[in-house]
Amino acid sequence: MAAMIFGMKGDEILVFGMTGDQAVIFAILLLALIFFVWGRWRYDLVSLLALLAATIVGLVPPDQAFLGFGHPAVITVAAVLVASRGLLNSGVVDVMAGWLSRAGNSPTRQVASITGLVTILSGFMNNVGAMALLLPVSVRMALRSGRPPSILLLPLAFGAHLGGLLTLIGTPPNIIISTFRVQNGGEPFGMFDFTPVGLGVSIAGLIFISLIGWRLTPKRKSPSSKEELFKIENYLTELRVPEEAKLAGRTLQEVREASKAEFQVLGLLSGETRLASPSIFHPLMPGDILLVESDADDLKTFLDDTGFELAEAKTLGEEVLSSEEMEVTEVVVKTESILIGRTARSLNMRWRYGVNLVGVARHGVQLQERLGRVRFQAGDVLLLQGPREHLPEILNTMGCLPLAERGLRLGHPRRIILSVAIFGSAILTVAFGLLPVQIAFVGASVMMVMAGLLNLREAYESIDWPVIILLGAMIPVSQALESTGGAGLIASAMLHWSGGYSPVVPLALVLLVTMFLSDLVNNAAAAVLMAPIAIGIASFMNVSIDPFLMAVVVGASSAFLTPIGHQSNAMVMGPGGYRFGDYWRMGLPLEIVVVIVSVPLITIFWPF
Repeated sequence: MAAMIFGMKGDEILVFGMTGDQAVIFAILLLALIFFVWGRWRYDLVSLLALLAATIVGLVPPDQAFLGFGHPAVITVAAVLVASRGLLNSGVVDVMAGWLSRAGNSPTRQVASITGLVTILSGFMNNVGAMALLLPVSVRMALRSGRPPSILLLPLAFGAHLGGLLTLIGTPPNIIISTFRVQNGGEPFGMFDFTPVGLGVSIAGLIFISLIGWRLTPKRKSPSSKEELFKIENYLTELRVPEEAKLAGRTLQEVREASKAEFQVLGLLSGETRLASPSIFHPLMPGDILLVESDADDLKTFLDDTGFELAEAKTLGEEVLSSEEMEVTEVVVKTESILIGRTARSLNMRWRYGVNLVGVARHGVQLQERLGRVRFQAGDVLLLQGPREHLPEILNTMGCLPLAERGLRLGHPRRIILSVAIFGSAILTVAFGLLPVQIAFVGASVMMVMAGLLNLREAYESIDWPVIILLGAMIPVSQALESTGGAGLIASAMLHWSGGYSPVVPLALVLLVTMFLSDLVNNAAAAVLMAPIAIGIASFMNVSIDPFLMAVVVGASSAFLTPIGHQSNAMVMGPGGYRFGDYWRMGLPLEIVVVIVSVPLITIFWPF
């Protein structure tokens, strides 16, 4: 028996016994949390490593190691994602997005409308899907009003979190918590059991964001033109000096004087020689490659003035495309993108995907590697060149989101009615207890495919596989935390920390700890880890587990302090020009609002 000191209460040292198995599971979870926060390896890989470690040391029986992938929560999350894609394809969400044009130019009305719409959508569909549609709409709305997109994008991301609190299918943590309730002898939560608390928190959050919160967001560089769709600083671009360039052989100083563009030369490659800070008197010879930092407009001006060319040629395979057939577009790298952690060179982007990487921008960081050697991160903004006809499909495959507002897909009324009927039938079936949620939404997904609302390829692509892997791997690890008594040990420590007061104090503590975890790791992982601890606290106090599970639900959807806590936060970082420290400005007071509102609501609707 080992001993672990958790803290002090007065002059009394609180010492809790800890078995060897508990020490091992704590060590595995601590390492997993460190790797989650570090971000060097994606969270699905980290969760698989945690599962393998727990299985190898004997905490998870080998024949049960992969049962988590058949867990009802995992099946439900996948099915809801597929059904959400059917709604998107039908055009119903696009029609709702079209209503935003009526919001006017008032920043308060714009923030309220964009945040309110994404909150409603996120209650019934994948919040990342709603974000993908509304992000470019928000950028366009801000720029048409002469304001920087940073005013709208953080409220958009936070609204997506709040919407997840409205229903059972609003976010994966809700589904996870429902299954924990079943495992502890209760009935699964109903479709709208989360609504009384979630609606109150969402309304309070929406009011705060609309009236106060957006004023706390950073005001990044304003656009120079209302017609300018998107403007990003600090693109890293490679330019080649061609033989026929009018300025070939001239010095860097002469090239600077010949162009009206604003740019910074970060390096020069001449044959095998690389100069990190080339002299302004260095001649630029044919074949030399300049490593240049500029924005998209200045880049075009510089190319026109100098006759230099992008280092990436316009040849795609054996076919040479004309400028009319090519399109240069700005895209943001999504959190589940296959590009993350890899370089353009290792991906062989031109041959595999048929696009040229023209530039990379990472806000707040000056990139100095060769363009092909930059390792992509979530939130990076890329300038890509590719065939106009196939670019949307290419970007979808790569996991990138275009920052140009696409034309609204109004859809045929019959398709809209059909998609809403199928999705609504699944919701009602669950609400009236006719079918379990996983059966209802798998059925809805199959019906949408059969009705032609999406094809099988789109169905598989719509599933967020990293989250599925995370859930399937972490559920057995969470069960090991419970079976070893580790969850109970943490629960007893938290009860001591709460000072032995009424159940409201440990309830608030569970909410705060879950919030903290959600700001650092995926919210599904936070829910999986905190659910057994919350149940343990309720058991020690001999009270209902429901209010404590609801506290985990609220905390898991309150990742407002960092860009790494949720996909939505990461998606707006590059387009909004946010820095890591910008999120807490609005996020911290919003979390305070959530705690103040949610704790009384939980105790009212889910009494101890």
